[in-house]
Amino acid sequence: MNLTESEKEHLLNIAKTAVKTRLAGNDTREKKTPDMPVLKEKRGAFVTLKKRGQLRGCIGYIQAVKPLGQTIDEMAQAAAFGDPRFPPVTKEELPLLSFEISVLTPLKEIENVDEIEVGVHGIYIVKGFHSGLLLPQVATEYGWDRKTFLEHTCYKAGLSPRAWQDKDAKIYIFSADIFCDSV
Repeated sequence: MNLTESEKEHLLNIAKTAVKTRLAGNDTREKKTPDMPVLKEKRGAFVTLKKRGQLRGCIGYIQAVKPLGQTIDEMAQAAAFGDPRFPPVTKEELPLLSFEISVLTPLKEIENVDEIEVGVHGIYIVKGFHSGLLLPQVATEYGWDRKTFLEHTCYKAGLSPRAWQDKDAKIYIFSADIFCDSV
């Protein structure tokens, strides 16, 4: 996957501009897209906002449903204004926010949890009507081992911590190109 530094910088700019423009009460963002083929590729991606190192919003598309440039624009706004865990971002907070983008590889269903490499893979668990996803960097940030990572993904899905062991649970892994700015 490996995005270039220029592509990463442009994607971060898309995310920041989307939030700044929305805070200014203007929904008409400049839609000029540089000639970067990656921006037109359909890719899954998440935008994470942090304030002083603490999570302030994180939303994304698991699957590749829209072009990457559009996905980053929409998910930056969703993370800032639509994450149900947090109130909408305010103008006063904007200078305190850092933006992190995770561009995902396609999901791969696994049969054996030994395939999960902590720090490399994110996990997506589906069981019945429940599903939960944690990005690769989450396990590293908290110092989790594979079992703890699986348990927390189950918890996020609204399942018991050991649901990953159930025969009807489906476990998917993915990698991500993760990059951020810093405040």
